[in-house]
Amino acid sequence: MSDQRLIIVAIAGISLILFLIIRLKLHAFVALLITSILVGLGCGMDPNMVIDSIKKGMSNTLGFVAVVVGLGAMFGRMLEISGGAERLAKDLVGRCGEKNAQWALGLTGFLISIPVFLDVGLIIVMPLVIQLTHKTGKTLLYYGIPLLAGLAVTHAFIPPTPGPIAVADLLGAELGWVILFGFICGLPAMAIAGPLFARYISKVVPVGIPEGHVFVDERDHSELPSFFTTIGLIFIPMALIFVSSVLKAMIEHPDAFVQYLIFLGDPFIALLIATLLAFIVLGRHKGLTSQQVQDVATQALEPAGIIILITGAGGVFKQVLIDSGVGQMLGHRLADSAMPPIVLAFIIASIVRVAQGSATVAMITTGGIMATLIEGMNLQPTVIALMVISIASGSTVISHVNDSGFWLVNRFFGLSVKDTLKSWTVMETLVGLVGFGMAFLISLFL
Repeated sequence: MSDQRLIIVAIAGISLILFLIIRLKLHAFVALLITSILVGLGCGMDPNMVIDSIKKGMSNTLGFVAVVVGLGAMFGRMLEISGGAERLAKDLVGRCGEKNAQWALGLTGFLISIPVFLDVGLIIVMPLVIQLTHKTGKTLLYYGIPLLAGLAVTHAFIPPTPGPIAVADLLGAELGWVILFGFICGLPAMAIAGPLFARYISKVVPVGIPEGHVFVDERDHSELPSFFTTIGLIFIPMALIFVSSVLKAMIEHPDAFVQYLIFLGDPFIALLIATLLAFIVLGRHKGLTSQQVQDVATQALEPAGIIILITGAGGVFKQVLIDSGVGQMLGHRLADSAMPPIVLAFIIASIVRVAQGSATVAMITTGGIMATLIEGMNLQPTVIALMVISIASGSTVISHVNDSGFWLVNRFFGLSVKDTLKSWTVMETLVGLVGFGMAFLISLFL
């Protein structure tokens, strides 16, 4: 089949995904599967080969993602219900003082969103934002934007949140490098889009505490796990994964001891250790029985299941593009062009994000496309990790009315649509642009 036809089929496939999700309101999981089948047939694949590609893409992706996302969801849920996230917020603000509360809230969001979903993190910390707003007389966005920026950055940039986990798997990236670059690119993004931007936007949009808004009651300090226990549990899996990645990169023929260290840093094992510790330490502190801990873990898997299925469908789309020859052809075209893969990844993710709203869908769709483009390009592990950050950055920009996060902030902060665009949308765009700028800058030296 000619390259021209393959290009037409690929463009038509991406357009069809957006049409099915945006116009027909079809679930992303179903939309990705339908498009994968039609793209495969449109490229001249045998129907049986299409079915084989679907099975292979789903199994290859879920073999990793399902375990990691599932364990991460359980870990985050235990941190949430035990009060660990609340303790983190209170102690960071208390230690930094009222003068530096903006930076403390940004860092709080940054740390909490590593194991906990963005919306849950907002619900947990929002009472503290309300308290500071009432006490200091500042506007709500003065403290709210730094928190949101911190939550948004790690939600998109740093595993074990589902988005970067899924993209890393699709691209074959080392999670240790993704974590490292997620911190390096994410902290400046949080600082600029959070405390620095908040000082400006809080004057432009001087919103107060929403009337009649009800938030969860704060718990007494004695009911919460310690600060260092919470921090330790969050950093254990990331430290193990990072050490494992460094050892694999530096030691070509590891001895038995190093092999065990690398084993402990495998994402499966690292997250399993962290989750078991959370069950034991946080469950015991909360006074939960074994059955109650089991119930918490089961509840945590409900929202994770949707993300896992969408990620699996993204893996199917990737596999069909590879097996049909589209990926190889586009990869050769990209290799011959002057555009770096990191830039293209950001552009594609931004377009998909703006068109259909969901950051997760944008990341997974772009990850599937870019995985086919870089097939056979022999990119360094560090460059592939930076591509993950680039895709995450593109999937963050220009959150608007088709994004559920837009309406979450609109409702919690009592903003008009116009003011939500001025605050939340600009903040998200700053996170994406700064994150991409950092990733691109680092790539120039690798």
